[in-house]
Amino acid sequence: MRIAKSALIDPDRNGLYGTAAVALSFFVFAYSSKFGMISVLAYYGVWLPLVVVDYRRVLGNYFKYLWILAFGILAILSSFWSDAMSVTLRASIQYMTHIVCALIAMRVISIRTLTRGALIGIIVVLLYSLLFGLYLFDALDGTVSFVGAFSSKNQLGFYASLGVIFAASSVLVLRQRDVFWLGVAGMAGLLSAYCLLASQSATSVITTAAVVAMIIGFLPMNMLSPANRKMIFLALVGVGGLVVVASLQFGLLDAVLGIFGKDSTLTGRTYLWQQGIEAAKASPILGVGYQGFWVMGFYDAERLWEDFFITTRTGFHFHNTYIETVVENGFVGMILLAMVLYGTLLGHLRSILVKRDDPQGLILCALCALFVVRSFVEIDIIFAYQIGSFLLYYAAGKLTLPQHAMVSARAFPGVNMRPITGPDPHRM
Repeated sequence: MRIAKSALIDPDRNGLYGTAAVALSFFVFAYSSKFGMISVLAYYGVWLPLVVVDYRRVLGNYFKYLWILAFGILAILSSFWSDAMSVTLRASIQYMTHIVCALIAMRVISIRTLTRGALIGIIVVLLYSLLFGLYLFDALDGTVSFVGAFSSKNQLGFYASLGVIFAASSVLVLRQRDVFWLGVAGMAGLLSAYCLLASQSATSVITTAAVVAMIIGFLPMNMLSPANRKMIFLALVGVGGLVVVASLQFGLLDAVLGIFGKDSTLTGRTYLWQQGIEAAKASPILGVGYQGFWVMGFYDAERLWEDFFITTRTGFHFHNTYIETVVENGFVGMILLAMVLYGTLLGHLRSILVKRDDPQGLILCALCALFVVRSFVEIDIIFAYQIGSFLLYYAAGKLTLPQHAMVSARAFPGVNMRPITGPDPHRM
């Protein structure tokens, strides 16, 4: 039986395959540490073979992606000065191939298919955690929390956050009205809300509420002109800044953290950040090498593992994307990573402020806003086989696709109109 190419690589016709591929990828990102290499090979298996189907359409012009690939390239080059060369080389190659898979997905998966696949994937991930999950001691805050099948409550909270955001996006932004997909969105939203509360992750709860509020706030702005949208957005940014300053000045932040059993030291994170800043001073320009700090046998890593009771001596980090990046890849690496993160956020923000209706831009902007807020207290975008890095590079890649223009038939009644387009974006 022959399978049409369009069923695999055409974003308008590959809904079944694309939904399954995204769902599988989300499950692998969640539990690759449990299922090992076979799950990672399955992830590669749904994306890389598409290159054989039509390499021009699937890969595109990689010169346009240099700003996206820059951090990954630096990570590979850091193998030459890393004290743990084999660790850095292996990890950096994994990260670069992970970026390539995300860019392939960007070219063949529409935002609607991504959302549907994400909803199904998150439902499976959270059900697995509820069925086989457990409670673990959190070394940072000294509490016992439900972590599901993850090693950290923050990771369970992150998936639950994404579940709530994708469910809201499916109904509110994509205006899903099909009964089946409404049911899927409802199930994903309810499961995610429950797991979000069960995880007791302050970071996840606060950021999820903020991002969903952002999505809801942008919806009525579609009825306004671009100029008015920009003006209202700037006013809201100003108000938000005042709220943040007031929170710090009058103790509101401490009160909110207190609800979740946190304090102003963020339960040990400030000490960890201080240690990371001290470690970064040893090699501030290019760092010690990608993933070259948390290595067994290295004194500083062993000392911090002992301080935070990490008996496995793996899976730990500085709980701050920028500090972690400066330690491993220096200020050069941090600048290159920030270029992707903030460039993608601003690119999609500009799109939704200028266009009349841009559901893709709104969803991807919301996701990038989530990553930005979490970047100050978590590590979501600098490791391979992580849901955060996959979605970030997917969103970044979407900015490289040229926009098609359509001449309105209403402006020329009675004329047989056809789209006026530039080159096919899938063949560039």
